[in-house]
Amino acid sequence: QVQLVESGGGLVQAGGSLRLSCASTGRPVSNYAMGWFRQAPGKEREYVAAINWSGSNTYYADSVKGRFTISRDDAKNTVYLQMSTLKPAGAVVYYCALKMSSGNYRSDHDYGYWGQGTQLTVST
Repeated sequence: QVQLVESGGGLVQAGGSLRLSCASTGRPVSNYAMGWFRQAPGKEREYVAAINWSGSNTYYADSVKGRFTISRDDAKNTVYLQMSTLKPAGAVVYYCALKMSSGNYRSDHDYGYWGQGTQLTVST
């Protein structure tokens, strides 16, 4: 069993930076790819970034490429999302997830475990 717990959300000004964390309890996640998704009110959940099991490859949505960095520390069973040059947005919930299959990193259907999310609001 895997439990994922996100943290680090809050309120930040546009242009600022923030780092989200996703800590896993239970089964170690070192052998799994991990991803970050986000969901704004009234919108579908969207892919943000992913990292392969070894950390050697990272993948990003075009909307965050160059501004966000995903990383992992398997010794701490934790995945991070470093965000910079944040753009104004309402209350967006960021979720981390553990990928259970070898399919498309962008598809949330390929992720089997999800955290409860952490909310980020970027003010103008």
